[in-house]
Parts: sequence; C-alpha cells; structure tokens
Amino acid sequence: MKIQLIAFQLALAVTSASAFVPSTPSASAPSTRLFISSWGAGGPPSRWKEEDPNPEQKIQTYLKAPEPIAARADLDGTCLVSGWVNTKERTDQTIFNFLNDEESAFKFDKIVAFVDDAKFAKKRLISRSSRYSGLLDKLDFAQAESPGALPTVEQLEGVTSWMVNAGSSLDTVKSVADIASKAESVKNVAVLVTDGQEIQDASAAMDAVKAFGDDTVFTIVTVGAITETPEGQLPYDIAEFGTAEAILPANATYSRDESLRVVAECLGLESACNKAMVFTEVNDVNATATKLVKGLREGGYTRPQEIDHMILKGPKAYEQAIEDYKVRKPQATAQDDWLAQKQKELDENAAERKKRIKEEYEEKKTKEIEDIAREWAKREYFRKATSGDMPYSEEEYIKSVWERALFEGDLKYRMLHGQETDERKELAEFKKKQEKKKAMMLERAKAALNEALGEDDRLVPAGDADDDDDDE
Repeated sequence: MKIQLIAFQLALAVTSASAFVPSTPSASAPSTRLFISSWGAGGPPSRWKEEDPNPEQKIQTYLKAPEPIAARADLDGTCLVSGWVNTKERTDQTIFNFLNDEESAFKFDKIVAFVDDAKFAKKRLISRSSRYSGLLDKLDFAQAESPGALPTVEQLEGVTSWMVNAGSSLDTVKSVADIASKAESVKNVAVLVTDGQEIQDASAAMDAVKAFGDDTVFTIVTVGAITETPEGQLPYDIAEFGTAEAILPANATYSRDESLRVVAECLGLESACNKAMVFTEVNDVNATATKLVKGLREGGYTRPQEIDHMILKGPKAYEQAIEDYKVRKPQATAQDDWLAQKQKELDENAAERKKRIKEEYEEKKTKEIEDIAREWAKREYFRKATSGDMPYSEEEYIKSVWERALFEGDLKYRMLHGQETDERKELAEFKKKQEKKKAMMLERAKAALNEALGEDDRLVPAGDADDDDDDE
C-alpha cells in the first residue's frame, strides 16, 4: 500500500513539473499556452481593462488634458464699459473685477466706466475691495450726454475694447455696431443682451448681428431673465443667436454673475471672435450639456478653457464621439451596464447635491455673519466697560444686544461682498422695527398680567375679600 502511495505521489509531482516546462509548439498545431514572459514583468492585464472605453460612461476618456487656449489680440490699452453702474440696487463692480483679473488675458492700462452720472458711479465703485485689487489704479469715469445714451465716436477715441450692456434692445445692438465701425481705435466689442426671451424674431436678431459687418471684431452673448443665482451653479448650452434653435422660452433665466463671467471671458477668447451666441441654463441632469460641463470642471478646466471648449466643440462633438463608439462597439458589455447603473445613481443624487451645496453656502454665510456680530458686540462691551458703566458680564451683554449685533454683522457681510448697502437708512429702519417690537411685547405682557390678575380675583372668595377690607 505504501509503495502504491509513493508511486502515485511521484507521478503527480512529475506531471505538475512538466506543466511549467516550456515547449516549442509545432508548426501544424498552434499553441494556446501562455507564459509569464508574454506580458512582461507586470503580468497579464486585468480583465476589466478597456482599450477603447465608452465616452458616454467615462467622459474623461473623451476630454483631453487642459491645454493653453488662444487669446484674441489687442487686449491692452483702454477698455470702456457702458450700461452698468446706473442703478441704486447694485454696485455692478463684478464686471470691472473680471476685466481687472490678473489671471485673465486682459492687460488693460485703463478701464473707463461710461455712466449716466459720474459722481454717483464713483461712490458705487470706489470701495475698499477695488482699492485692494488695484482696480482704482486703472479706473476712470466718463459721463453720457444723456441718461441711457451710448458713447459717441469722440468719446471712444483711444479706446481699444468696448464692453456693452445692451439690455434686450436689438436697436441698441445695431447702434453699437454703427458707432464701433466709425471709432478707428476700437478693435474688440463684447455685447451682453439680457432678457433674451423677449426676442422672438430670429430674422431681426440676425439683422442685428449682420450690422457689425467685417471691420469690427465682436462678440454677442445673449441670456434670459437675470437672476441672483451664484456663478457656475448651473450648467449651460450654447446656440447661435439669430437662429430658430436659439429662441428662448418665456421662462428662460440666467445668473447675473454667470452672464458677466461669460461675456468677460468671451471678450478675451479668440474662439469667440465674430460670434453671436445664446447661453441657456440647463436644468436636466441627464442632458449632454450637463454631463459635458460637469466633466470639464471635474477634469480641471478653468472657466476660460471650459467656455472655449463649449464654443469650439460643445455637446455636439461629445454626442458624435458617443455615436462613433456605438458604431465601433454596437453591443453593450456587462461592464457598460454596470457603469450605466452607477451613472444613473449619480444623476439621481444630483438634486440632493445641489440642495447640500446651497445649505452649505447658507451655513457658511450665517457663520460669517455671526462671527462679525460677535466681534462687534465684544467691541461695544469693551467700549462701555472702560467707561465704568457696565453691570453685565461680557456674555450677558452680548446676549442682550444680539439682535443689533446680527444686524451689524449682516450689514458688514454685504459690504465685504460688494452688495448694496445703505447704513444710515437700514439702521433707522432696524431701530423702528425694534421700537415696534418692544411696544408689542409690552402690550402682550400687560395683557398677560391683566389676565392673571383677573383670574386671581375670581379665585378669592367673597367673604375673604370682605375680611381684608375690615382689616384695612
């Protein structure tokens, strides 16, 4: 029995050893045996490795690494900005900040605010933030001949770039084209058209574009009704202004800061030269434009690179890449199905992510306001404590003035973020509300006291009341 067992083990050992001995395949019988050396030191490839990945499931395989983009010429000298800083509701400093950004392609020596009231505009734009950013070193002012008027040819003398807020008026766009063609120094014009949903005549829009002719390098950016949505929060798509596809629906909207970002970047991009475009916010998480914009941002593209890609290629090129892949590989693999399911799960969570981002923004804003409020209250406590008239501890005092501290914190927060403030008026309104609140609380306290006293009277027996009177 032992001899048989030893013989069996010996045979097994010989068989196992022969499996790792390379043999030369015959010419008539091709070998299917694979050796480790066939794959080099790294061993065989993973069975999940894709040599031709699906761009619909892996958009980063479609997008190339971000590369430098071409800037248009003549982005130095003087830039004139018209159509902003004419309202009390906003400072309109954002567009000037974009044109003064050190990271941009702009190298302007002077940025001129062309406004209805130069004195009023100076109050709006001469701020701490404009001084710290260096904007004040370049900023100058020019006043229109009448409210709402465009600059004259003479006022454009020496101006190399012109940024225009045209509102929703196609007549204004045509006037800009006419004036720019006569101003010899003007090389670049960028026009922002807002409330584009009011423009429903595609042929009239195309006529406004054609008014520029061939002598002026222009860019027209059209958006819907302006909202205060933060910049970059929503993806977008682009269509050619003056075509049926570019007609905006009646409920079309667009972020104010995002519209300023887009028109400013287009002024600097060579890809935007002599183009009239309609930018539309996209709310569908499954739309190709949504996936593309999200992919560009996740891929490390800057805003100029992102907008440049959307102008030159956009969703159409991405959709074509997807169709080309389907032609190459018409049948979906198990991995494709798994990736599609994962993408669906991600898309379903998009609304939750959007909600979370908004909540985080509000939480950060609240914390910053409360921090400013606490610092204000501490300063007030110190000021009053040093005068010797302070019966409270610091925390007790802060609690007692917290509503006023929050008011001061909100006011300072809006000032730091370039928002509209009127300290004297707002403080007066705050104090008026506080007086009303105190009066209301006093009335409620009196009513509660009277009610309590009335209940006590009903609980006292009549005989007892008489006894009290006799004692007196």
